[in-house]
Amino acid sequence: MSIGPLTGAIEIDLKGKKLKSILFVALFDPIIYFIGETVGIGNTTASASKSGAFLACIPAASLVASSAILHKRARRIQTLGILITLSEVLLTAFAAGMNRTSLSATRYLFLAIAVVSYALYSVFVEKAEGFSSMEITYVMIAAGALVFGLLAIGEARLHGTISSLALLPFSNAPFLAAVLYQGIGCSILAFFLSNVTIAKIGVNRTASFIGLSTVISILAGALLLGESFAALQIVGAAIILIGVYAANSRRA
Repeated sequence: MSIGPLTGAIEIDLKGKKLKSILFVALFDPIIYFIGETVGIGNTTASASKSGAFLACIPAASLVASSAILHKRARRIQTLGILITLSEVLLTAFAAGMNRTSLSATRYLFLAIAVVSYALYSVFVEKAEGFSSMEITYVMIAAGALVFGLLAIGEARLHGTISSLALLPFSNAPFLAAVLYQGIGCSILAFFLSNVTIAKIGVNRTASFIGLSTVISILAGALLLGESFAALQIVGAAIILIGVYAANSRRA
């Protein structure tokens, strides 16, 4: 992200701008959101599809946050579409085999933190007037690198593993692949596209697309992790698509 401004490929100009709103964006996402998502998903035995189902509550949370903070009322068709998506996300999760043995209070607490923080991130992106989508993305990535970099170094110093940390990307190919995918794909590219979309069509319509992540999580879990794939999930996925379409329909 820093190579772009240095070479003139992208323009980042933060001088003279009020940084409060953009710093709130970075605080909620990636800092708080990544902590909630990573701990919520990584420290449990729950499947990717179930975790993805919980994170699909984000559209409903974004709807509430947009109404409370931005004072923007969603159109009835948007609310209906989001509710359809949410209900089918839950149906799809149960079809994946959700049961009491997989429930964890700690897991759901951190996933709930992730849901709320993402909703607040969306709201503050829309409030960050005067900043380009690239500038918002740059600050988000810089804040994430600073906070998580310091946490990683602090943990390594505590355990005396600084050298191992420095060599880890070069000695562990799966770790390097995960870092590159998360850093370039799920952070830089995804954040930039999300910021552009929020600026163009607003919080509510953008958040409605998050329901698609459940469909993708189910497919990825089945194809890459060998998780079970129930026939009812196909029905749920189809209705999720209908809900996303309804939430973005311009018809009254």
